[in-house]
Amino acid sequence: MIPLRDENPSHLRPVVTVALILANVAFFVYELSLGARLQEFLMGSAFVPARMFDGGAAGGGELQLGGALLSMFLHGGWAHIGGNMLFLWIFGDNVEDRLGHLRFLVFYLACGFAATYAQAFAQPELAVPTVGASGAIAGVLGAYLFLFPAARIHTLVFLGFFLTTIEVPALVYLPLWFVLQFISGLAALGATTSAQAGGVAWFAHIGGFVAGPLLYFALGGRRLPPARRRPRPVS
Repeated sequence: MIPLRDENPSHLRPVVTVALILANVAFFVYELSLGARLQEFLMGSAFVPARMFDGGAAGGGELQLGGALLSMFLHGGWAHIGGNMLFLWIFGDNVEDRLGHLRFLVFYLACGFAATYAQAFAQPELAVPTVGASGAIAGVLGAYLFLFPAARIHTLVFLGFFLTTIEVPALVYLPLWFVLQFISGLAALGATTSAQAGGVAWFAHIGGFVAGPLLYFALGGRRLPPARRRPRPVS
């Protein structure tokens, strides 16, 4: 199921959401420009879980904070970045609306770090770069689910050779998404290569999704802003 849009208008212009999308696209264009040098760049600069626990390797035993930050803006292909940016565009504006621009940026990056290290601790032997914005975006999804469970998600559904669109409540769509990530993550345990893990950092999705609501409240977010609460009836 592919989300197309949600019925959940926001009040603020999603300037940070748009800026993050543009930044991801810019980094992807840079990746394309590297050509045959891309793999060398990724191995040298992106986050590699095994290095965090291999104290004997060059650069090993370190948190790789710079690599973790950079990895949030790198992607493995057109489908990878296209899917991630679609999710960020649909769900990011409403969370940004609740947190405000600066706090949303901090929230997004914090979710990305939480997702990266969740992946590292779940699969410490993984010796390939883990790249993509999906961990940070999973945090956005987790916060969105808590804030807007009744929001309607217009979704593209494949039925054999036919396509149709349906409206699915966030309370159904997002938990289903999370369950699929969790099942896939369990199946990928013990993988040491990207191919064995299915090419996806499943535990980054899981970690980001769980961290999202927690970080939202840690940054002072509320479920309903006071200015938008409905007045109580007078008895």
